[in-house]
Amino acid sequence: MAAKKASPNKFIEKIKGLSDTNLLLSITIVIFFLMYIGAIVFQGGGFLKPQAFFNILNANAALIILSCGLSLVMINGSIDISVGGVTALVSMSCAVYLDKHNGNIWMSMLLALGIGIAFGLFQGFLIAYLEIQPFIVTLAGMFLARGLTTIVNTSPFNVENEAFQKLKDTRVIVPGMGSLNRRGVYINAYVEIGVIVAIILVLILFVVLKWTKLGRSFYAVGGNSQSAMMLGINVKRTKFIAHLICGILAGIGGFVYFLHVGSGSPSHAMGAEMDAIASSIIGGTMLTGGVGNIIGTLFGVLSLGTIQNIVSSAGLDQAWWTGITRAVMLCLFLLIQSIVIARKAKMKAKV
Repeated sequence: MAAKKASPNKFIEKIKGLSDTNLLLSITIVIFFLMYIGAIVFQGGGFLKPQAFFNILNANAALIILSCGLSLVMINGSIDISVGGVTALVSMSCAVYLDKHNGNIWMSMLLALGIGIAFGLFQGFLIAYLEIQPFIVTLAGMFLARGLTTIVNTSPFNVENEAFQKLKDTRVIVPGMGSLNRRGVYINAYVEIGVIVAIILVLILFVVLKWTKLGRSFYAVGGNSQSAMMLGINVKRTKFIAHLICGILAGIGGFVYFLHVGSGSPSHAMGAEMDAIASSIIGGTMLTGGVGNIIGTLFGVLSLGTIQNIVSSAGLDQAWWTGITRAVMLCLFLLIQSIVIARKAKMKAKV
């Protein structure tokens, strides 16, 4: 009996010991698995096949990369709403270069990276050193990127470059995760090359944020820039680097998006910046700064992709149903964040 009475207290002590970042990350992961298991139990069908999960990754590889960039600047206490426009500009520029100018696939990657770096440098300088509000700067950046996309080419078209098509059709087999199709033939599960790029970037950023001085600086500046300055952290440089990395990730994410869709269009990645912000928040990143986790962001993207598949499987294929469910999910996670932070503050006050 004594052991049973002690168990709730031990659980509370564990909750107290968790940082805000780790606590919100744990909640995000638990909710994702409950949601996915619920989809398997109540809808079954495609959710039972491993490829259904990998298809979520395939469809959202670019969003994972963009969301990592948003998480980075949000941890730093900033925001960037230009990433969707940069993605569209990258995909259109690379499409025109490859198809209209018979370009080289490797040079198109450098072009994508160059566009991302240019936006990161420009916006980072205005935000960090001229101290202009990040929302205004990146809003202008979004309009600029969308406008440049239309200037590069006004009509959508599919890319027929052979080297690009070969890279686009590259599949990485996931051993031991296949399933039988309707004809009884075993089909190997696979992921697109963009998923590999996204996972590598997630791991790199996780290491940077957790075990490097730069990562600790991002959290410190986002938590309290004045205190960070007193600790000897170069606040302006840290903000600049955060936006530069976000720009680089937007360039890489834009090319991964381009690999997935295989075309250029002015309407590409419309609303991607909002999805990236939503994924970051669902993953436990606080808009107030100083709290966030890249692994949580990954699960935030997976949660959005899963809820979209659940809605589609339920026969609600209209676009507004996806929007409504995402809005409800975002509000739910914001509410959870508020409750968790407020409750933990009370628990600390009692100690």
